[in-house]
Order: sequence, then structure tokens, then C-alpha cells
Amino acid sequence: MTEVLNVLLLLFLIVCAIGVGYIRDLLSAVILFSTFGLIMAIIWQQLSAPDVAMVEAALGTGVVTLLLIAAIAKTKRAE
Repeated sequence: MTEVLNVLLLLFLIVCAIGVGYIRDLLSAVILFSTFGLIMAIIWQQLSAPDVAMVEAALGTGVVTLLLIAAIAKTKRAE
């Protein structure tokens, strides 16, 4: 059962990574990038590396997402 979960997580990780490159809307790309970080944290936990998983969850999902959203908020959208 865990092998099936690991394969699904890896497939979803690949989809997220490719999707971030193709999405034109910046906010959607940041949200998908945050999802990528969360999935990476779950994968690190599955690999028995809880310290790396906690850092990935805190930095990759939390801090980086907030910084990117703050940067997007400072920009102006041209229609």
C-alpha cells in the first residue's frame, strides 16, 4: 500500500513541477509551488527524514509562499 502511495505522490509531484512552468497566472503558480513543497515534505517523511520534512514544510511551503505572495502584491497587473 505504501508503494502505491509513493508512486502517486511522485506522479503528483511531477505534475506540480510541470504545471508551475506552464501556468501564466503568477498567483496560481505560487499556490501550485506551495503544493509542490507540501508534497516534498510528505515524501521526505515517507523516506524517514522527519527533520528534512519539517524544514521543507516550514520553508518550502510557509515562508517562501508568503514571500512570493508579498512580491506579487507589490507588482501591478497590466491588462
